[in-house]
Amino acid sequence: MTGILSRIFGSKKRNEGSEVENFIRSTTEGLLERAQFDLNFDMSCDPDEQGYPQIVINFSGPDEEILKEKEGQVIDAFQLFLQRVLQHHFPDDKTNVVIDCNGFREESNQALIELAEKLKSVALEKGKSVYIRALAPKDRKTVHQYLANDDRVRSRSVGDGLFKKIKIYPAKQSQPTEESATD
Repeated sequence: MTGILSRIFGSKKRNEGSEVENFIRSTTEGLLERAQFDLNFDMSCDPDEQGYPQIVINFSGPDEEILKEKEGQVIDAFQLFLQRVLQHHFPDDKTNVVIDCNGFREESNQALIELAEKLKSVALEKGKSVYIRALAPKDRKTVHQYLANDDRVRSRSVGDGLFKKIKIYPAKQSQPTEESATD
């Protein structure tokens, strides 16, 4: 009898985190079922850099290439959908949802860093600005954070809307002051 009553009124043992995790798990299972993807997933919950809970879902299976196509747009769509559904059902909860597929995010970030390194070299060599194609905010953040480690170059986002280009340009060397110019 306790099982039925706990289902109706909620169990005292369950905390909000497990309720959120169960909700995300069932929503993800429903998504996979309705989309008819042949995928499995592992889910873990760890705190992010700010200490907020973060649910990480990693997909694997025969249909994982579909998720990775077109620069991972389906992965991004799943992540956005789950985040929005979570915000709708638990508006006060600060849990973040991250979706990955067998290390795709890390591979993608590494490719962006390699591109940024190549274009940084071109900008320093020619002394002119170079541009990276329009990127999503998370990808721009990766590039900006990487380039911030080198004082010889600067970067900034250029454009309107969600997807913006990144301008990489040489940092101005210290200008001679009037005193050093007259010496």
